[in-house]
Amino acid sequence: MTYKKGATTLRLTDIDSNDRPREKLRNKGALSLCDEELLAILLGSGSATQDVLSLSKAILKEITPDTPTPKFETLCKITGIGPAKASLILSAIEFGRRRTQESSIKILTPKDIYGIVIPYANKKQEHFIVISLNGAQEVIAIRVISVGLVNQTQVHPREVFADPLTDRASSIVVAHNHPSGSLTPSQEDLEVTEKLIQAGKILGIPLLDHIIFSTKGFYSFTEEQSKNTV
Repeated sequence: MTYKKGATTLRLTDIDSNDRPREKLRNKGALSLCDEELLAILLGSGSATQDVLSLSKAILKEITPDTPTPKFETLCKITGIGPAKASLILSAIEFGRRRTQESSIKILTPKDIYGIVIPYANKKQEHFIVISLNGAQEVIAIRVISVGLVNQTQVHPREVFADPLTDRASSIVVAHNHPSGSLTPSQEDLEVTEKLIQAGKILGIPLLDHIIFSTKGFYSFTEEQSKNTV
């Protein structure tokens, strides 16, 4: 929905007070608002050169099916968007993504894990991700617990299992990206995985899989083990 008066885009002050985004949300509910209006509420205000609705429209051009999560730097290039507003937008996108996934996704194959963690595939540092699952192998929560090289100091079982214990998880899966693009496990990867398997057995929260991933695809420890035992 675009607010126009002839060929001129309307500012918030030109809109009837009852149809302004915040008032509209309060009176009619969030479902009545278009994306531009929802984003305008998040931003709170425009810039010195454009009103909040025009600013929202500029931002939405960067949020497409091909790029559902724009880069921080891309948002900061938009006139009127600084680090604070860029952070707010990306936080809102990630929060919505997690809540949508966590309420509907089941982990049945390594490919299901890859579908969840793929937004981290192009990160320049390794991100170690822990996914808590319930008894039906549905996602309870998704968390990044370490950023940097995966080693036994950073990825200690106490860090990995702390939140799943609180979640009352029945099992977990873990994943980390390889910025190099290589899908071959390092010696550190092998040692960390074995340590987590043993810790999971003791805690009663088994590690179902560990995948290494990049933009090229993924490597599944569980899948590879199955191949070797056939």
